Amino acid sequence: MDLRSLIVAVLLVLAGCATPARAPVVVPAVFVAPATWQQVDREIVAASQSATEQTKIYARGAMDYWRTRVYQLTEENFIPWFSSYWTQEWLSMKVSWYSISSQGEQDASAKRLAAYLLEQYQQRVLAPAAVEIDPEAILGLATAFYVDILQEELQRISQRHGVPMAQLNARLQKVPAIALGPPPARNASLYQVMQAEPLNTLPAYAALIDKIHKAGGDKGVDSTDTAMAPVAKRASQRMEAEMAPRGAASAVAAAAGRFAGGLITVGVAGIRAILQANDRPDSEALIRSSLGNTFDKAWTKLVQNPTTGVMAGTLYIAGQVEGNLAGRAELPSVSSNSGAIDWNPPQATGEQMSP
Repeated sequence: MDLRSLIVAVLLVLAGCATPARAPVVVPAVFVAPATWQQVDREIVAASQSATEQTKIYARGAMDYWRTRVYQLTEENFIPWFSSYWTQEWLSMKVSWYSISSQGEQDASAKRLAAYLLEQYQQRVLAPAAVEIDPEAILGLATAFYVDILQEELQRISQRHGVPMAQLNARLQKVPAIALGPPPARNASLYQVMQAEPLNTLPAYAALIDKIHKAGGDKGVDSTDTAMAPVAKRASQRMEAEMAPRGAASAVAAAAGRFAGGLITVGVAGIRAILQANDRPDSEALIRSSLGNTFDKAWTKLVQNPTTGVMAGTLYIAGQVEGNLAGRAELPSVSSNSGAIDWNPPQATGEQMSP
């Protein structure tokens, strides 16, 4: 390359560096007629309702799986542990101590034994099940599932009506999805809920979960202690009845001498083992019945209760979205005689949106 060509190349490079950066291209907003916005609102309401129904199916399936695992772990871990000879011996010692330290309190042994059995049930059944899934996890997963479905539907609505997603998002910023303030951090628009990744990083969503917990949805099986009561009462009564014969056998063994006394003690232990083996079917049947009935009631509550169950987060957000959009979408109210549904939207709170 000769000197002249080199100079030209350098000048071209310098000219390129001196060229100012191009301003970003501003895409003009697309005009969307009010009637189109109303149709969009109607379809968002319908999409929310559809997403809610799909989420109910998902949450019910997850709860069915959790219930199956709890029953399996009860059979595999808790009942064999409770029914074993050495556990019964250990529980007898605890009941003995409870009786001595009860200070005349009625049913003290049964109450303290029930608390101990509940602790063991948590450790041997509920905690291992929670490693896989539990109602607390299902509550969050169900809400995220609803949001994901609705987000996909919003993309389709945007394409179907030729509304740019940026304009639709601007509209969604005016749709309250969580309204628990003040302070303002406890409020969130539908757009904010959609953009939160993951959902539990949104302060307003954390406030919603806290509200659900305070309403009573923070425990997987909030009445298992009630189920333990009949089991513990039966066990403590049987064990207390066995204390006197055990004391007499110990006295006879001491009087008979070291060798013969040891044989007597072994014989009494063998008899107690036989008695416990005979009692085992009834005890296990009582555990299954008591735990099963109480657990099923708690499970049903978690599935069906709209304010404390696993669908509580979904139903709250859906109610806010549908309630705030329904009035502006001007959904027709049709008589049920025509085969359509007369839909009365829930009362919504938060900022109302103009068409």
